[in-house]
Amino acid sequence: MVNIGINGICGRMGKRILRLAQADEGIKVLAGFEKEGHSQLGKSIEGVEVFSGLTSIQSLDCIIDFTSPEATSLLLESAKKYRKSLIIGTTGLSEKEEDKIKAVSGIIPVVYSPNMSIGINLFFKILKTAASVLKGYEAQIKEAHHIHKKDAPSGTAKKLAQIINQFGSGIKKENIEAIREGEIIGDHQVLFDSSLDCFKIIHQAKTRDIFAQGALTAAKWIKEKPAGLYSMEDVLFED
Repeated sequence: MVNIGINGICGRMGKRILRLAQADEGIKVLAGFEKEGHSQLGKSIEGVEVFSGLTSIQSLDCIIDFTSPEATSLLLESAKKYRKSLIIGTTGLSEKEEDKIKAVSGIIPVVYSPNMSIGINLFFKILKTAASVLKGYEAQIKEAHHIHKKDAPSGTAKKLAQIINQFGSGIKKENIEAIREGEIIGDHQVLFDSSLDCFKIIHQAKTRDIFAQGALTAAKWIKEKPAGLYSMEDVLFED
């Protein structure tokens, strides 16, 4: 059994993680966390009490965090102090904030990924091969998300570009397109184009549950792992 806490439990992603976790016999949600002053503090959501800090929770194996850069930064300090593993799916983190995650991962195990979806992490793996084989092709990235998403391009698109730059011929900045429209959950496409043919890899998220499910998979995996910074690729393709 893996005992988890959910940071931002009252948010849209927090609620979905809670629902899926409660349907998983291998996971028990012991606590939820929200910022100081939140109306739910001291109350329960789906039978799980909501706290403002980690001090009273000693038996947690890990904390899943899909919040904001500010909230994640605060969580890092508490998790380090109380030696709690972290699963971080927060997006829009600055380079300085990512450096903070790396520093904390020297003390506790952390799974950090710009996208927790199992499908998109398979996308990353396939893209490494495609980029290395299709050198000389012009690469293009197109991503679309809901109008509420603040960062553009998405963290996932940045990761796709990083892979193309590392394993392929590189991608021009102007060839990364970000669309913010309606309530799109998350669409990502990489296109490799040449005068002879065109090669596309596409992933479309139908529900936010794919991110929640990926995080729960990571929570099961990280138990008993040593301190270190891990990705969803480590979780899924460790062998």
